[in-house]
Amino acid sequence: MAATIKDIANRTGLGLATISSYLNGGNVREKNREKIEAAIKELNFEVNEVARGLKTNRTYTIGVVIPELNNIFCTEIITAMEDILRKKGYATIVCDCRTDKQLEREAVEFLYRKRVDGIINMPVDSSGAHLKQFADAKKPMIIIDRKLPELSCDSILVDNQDAAKKAVDILLENGHEKIAMVTGPKEIYTAHERYKGYEAALNQAGIKVDSKLVVHSDYTIRGAVAGVTELLEHHPEVTAVFAANYEMTMGTMIALNEKGIRIPKDLSVIGFDNREFARALHPTLTIITQPTEAIARHAAELMLKKLESDETTTPTEIYLETEVMHGKSVQNMGVSRA
Repeated sequence: MAATIKDIANRTGLGLATISSYLNGGNVREKNREKIEAAIKELNFEVNEVARGLKTNRTYTIGVVIPELNNIFCTEIITAMEDILRKKGYATIVCDCRTDKQLEREAVEFLYRKRVDGIINMPVDSSGAHLKQFADAKKPMIIIDRKLPELSCDSILVDNQDAAKKAVDILLENGHEKIAMVTGPKEIYTAHERYKGYEAALNQAGIKVDSKLVVHSDYTIRGAVAGVTELLEHHPEVTAVFAANYEMTMGTMIALNEKGIRIPKDLSVIGFDNREFARALHPTLTIITQPTEAIARHAAELMLKKLESDETTTPTEIYLETEVMHGKSVQNMGVSRA
């Protein structure tokens, strides 16, 4: 005979209201949650998700749409978000749109038909048009790593301008002036913001920005390899490169390796994200690191807060700081601008 909610109550000593609250995604004390989950496992209790959905008008699922599943920045955030959401009784449906606006729109439509309770998106379409159904239905929407000016929704961001400025300032302090940047498409929010940080650092140092030293790639490894190879063929005067995301960093390192360029003797490099990759290189790579766990925590907790409240609130923008992980990929040119 299948276990019932009363069996869980008898096993845990907790009231039916507390157990019901847990099963319906409500807040319960941590020690009570542990008791309930242990009893569910021991009794092989199965939640009737269909009945629960009909009763609460919820599916207890959150949709997640990202540009690239093989992007370590995305996967680290997804993993951390899932841990938080699962503890509150929510499952996630993750869709990879492969940086394609049409696939992104199809993924969002699929999630809407699946009646997910909310959506977390790292958007490719900067217009936000693909999220109109969710906006019209007043379902919670959390945007990660982007801003959508045309859409009223919550955003979790890092200070991208400051991140790029930190990197370029390090190169300037070590005497570099011919500093190239490898970044993404101009219309992508993060790429635009990081370019502004690069520009601000050079302007502050009294160095005119040379657009020929800025590679606007497509945020893919292959695109970065092609862009950096062409850059160095036409501009051998460059002494340092700042790669403004992980794919751009990986592509930059591949291009330099294929051309036999020694780091930092021939060229100084600062990259972005993936501590393990940076440590595995020889010499170790100086990188800007993003707080992926904090991004995930804020996104999940903000989603849960929205789901637990029926009130319409002003959209929240949360900005987080990046850090520098110093390696040995920057050469001092002997003339400091610090």
